Amino acid sequence: MSVLTLYNNLNTFLYLAALLFGMGVYGLLTHRTLIGMLISSELILVASSINFMAFNRFTAPDPTTGQIFTLFIMAIAAAEAAIGLSIVIAVYRNYKSVDTEDLVDLKG
Repeated sequence: MSVLTLYNNLNTFLYLAALLFGMGVYGLLTHRTLIGMLISSELILVASSINFMAFNRFTAPDPTTGQIFTLFIMAIAAAEAAIGLSIVIAVYRNYKSVDTEDLVDLKG
């Protein structure tokens, strides 16, 4: 099986996206630090971007639809990273730790 055959197959992209999504969910469930959870959520967003681009390439009649959705996801990911990092910095300043178990004092 050549590389070109793998590149022209929808299942290849879907397996890659499923792998990244699984790694992101696993990371969200197992990481104890806020930074690790933030990186894991970025992996989930990358997996959804790969899905949009793959379905855009192989099934969509309009070639710009998936690309627009992916750009929107990238903008959301950038905003999430900026806001999440500022929250992590504020939590670290108050609690001197980014471990989620140390944040039991926070009440909603």
